[in-house]
Amino acid sequence: MANAFKNITVTGSHSADADIDVGSAVADGYTHTVIGLTISNIISSVIAVDVILENSSSRTYVVKAAPIAVGGSLVVAGGDQKLVMWYHGGNGDQIVVRSNTLNSVDIVLSYLEST
Repeated sequence: MANAFKNITVTGSHSADADIDVGSAVADGYTHTVIGLTISNIISSVIAVDVILENSSSRTYVVKAAPIAVGGSLVVAGGDQKLVMWYHGGNGDQIVVRSNTLNSVDIVLSYLEST
């Protein structure tokens, strides 16, 4: 089994209340273990964010309407909290973030890819 540490960054260009796909869906034969997911508020007002674990057949909230203060960040995964994403039933899991405010977040996702 081959392993590789990888990182995805998404910078603050997005619509309000719209899905922000963080990377692409997990491909067949791969597993991703999310070892860090940080969402930063980059504007001058409080925002609320959702983090969703998605595949083509379901959407499951990891956090819903979590407030992030001005200059603050939300650590969704890291430390003791990990998320395992895999390919199943013809579909790969994917992380989706939604913010209630236009152009308001930067996202960093770190994961271990296993084949």
